[in-house]
Amino acid sequence: MIGRRAVLAGLAGAAAAPAFAQPLAYRIMPEPVAAGLWVVRGADAPIAMANGGAIANITILATDAGTVLIDCGPSLRYGKALKAAAETLTGKPVVRVYLTHLHPDHVYGAAAFAPAVLAATPQLATLLKSEGPGFSDGMYRLLGDWMRGTEFTAPGTILSADSETFGTRRLRLLPLTGHSPADLAILDEATGTLIAGDLVFHDRAPSTPHADLAKWRAALTTLKALGHTRVVPGHGPIDPTPNAAIDQTRDWLDWVETTLRAAVAAGEDNVAAGNTPIPPRFGAMQAARYELQRSVSHLYPALEAELLPRIDTR
Repeated sequence: MIGRRAVLAGLAGAAAAPAFAQPLAYRIMPEPVAAGLWVVRGADAPIAMANGGAIANITILATDAGTVLIDCGPSLRYGKALKAAAETLTGKPVVRVYLTHLHPDHVYGAAAFAPAVLAATPQLATLLKSEGPGFSDGMYRLLGDWMRGTEFTAPGTILSADSETFGTRRLRLLPLTGHSPADLAILDEATGTLIAGDLVFHDRAPSTPHADLAKWRAALTTLKALGHTRVVPGHGPIDPTPNAAIDQTRDWLDWVETTLRAAVAAGEDNVAAGNTPIPPRFGAMQAARYELQRSVSHLYPALEAELLPRIDTR
């Protein structure tokens, strides 16, 4: 019997791929960032057939005890390619894959790994159990054959300590919230590199489908005080400074909230709010209009409920 996801993959793949197309394959190209630390850059774009959903930054760490990954991409196909590339690069098997939050561009590559290798905070593990499988159909519709064989895989390791050590490499674990209800940032103490997950974006507009903006700002304040030397954002280029990407993320969030509050107060509908001019300082930011319009859909209903009370309840 053919399953629903196989049908979705086949239909989407047939619609998007030319006849006699080459088999789909991800190009995993790790970029050196610091000693024993590489980043596989995601496309600075929305999830689409053209990029196979590979839009998130993935971090590879070499340790004496084995290879550590932070996030694992959008699909089984990606996870397998990532595992092979990382183990070839470091010469050691993958012993840990940290999941930073629930969004599917970061976690569906988990299907390529044994559950015991996959690690998440208790809060994230609970969220993934309830929400993770539900992303599948949407990802299959968007990505078709890129997703073939992908099933959600729950983490088998629940993190309880504030750090983990692999050989001589100590990783500080920072459970936070804001971009989603359960975010994990990681500080590589050996190099001073902050792997921030989607709490930080850089030159790519932040996404807000599960955001709590007040908590997100508080998380950014926590991250800024860590004393790190550079930042690997969840999306966008690596920030070689401690604070530029953090400050840019906060600036965007502040502008979006202020702008949408003003639009609600002025009685604008969501279409007008989504077409608000974007300030020149964000002019080079990838996906800015796209993410502003998504943020309107995510945030507008709650802002309208807060700022425009129903007259029939007075």
